[in-house]
Amino acid sequence: MSGAHFHVHGPHDHELEHAAKGGHGDHGGHGEGDNSAGKIAVMTAILATVGALFSYQAGVTQNDSMLHKNNAAIKKTEASNQWNYYQAKSNKQNLAELSLEIVNTPERKDFYKNEIDRYKKEKKEIQGEAEKLEKASKDADKKSDESMHKHHQWAQAMTAIQVSIALAAITLLTKKKWMEYACWAVAAIGLGLGVMALISH
Repeated sequence: MSGAHFHVHGPHDHELEHAAKGGHGDHGGHGEGDNSAGKIAVMTAILATVGALFSYQAGVTQNDSMLHKNNAAIKKTEASNQWNYYQAKSNKQNLAELSLEIVNTPERKDFYKNEIDRYKKEKKEIQGEAEKLEKASKDADKKSDESMHKHHQWAQAMTAIQVSIALAAITLLTKKKWMEYACWAVAAIGLGLGVMALISH
């Protein structure tokens, strides 16, 4: 018996095969039930493909959100470093201003005046860079939030498609017409959510 193989068919596989063959045995050949099963089988295959696309988009937008969040953290750290540098220049400027009040010789006064002017100029440049980095951090945070929102939209659409596929399998087993309508309705909701995710900004 070493060459014997067993293949177990699930109920959903059995119904798909039955629909493809046109129906035999208890179902009595071709009929409305077979046509309906065939349509559901085709719809299930299409929905599985659409669900895979939605799943891919959900993964892409989640990765984008994480990337933007990481960039925001990097820019925020760089901005903090710039503000620390700005504070160090302010401290040096304060010491130069104090020294200007203490010294008596014109040469030293001119020196500290020049130092004060230099520190003011450097502080202005540092402040501009720090504010630029802060803005970049906020923009990256905003993009991260937008990407995460789109991720949730794609995930909701994917979930609806998965539910509709499950309903399709139940429909094939039970032959209930209302179950088929529920399957189509949930599939339509999933497709609608997918379209909304696609066109949203």
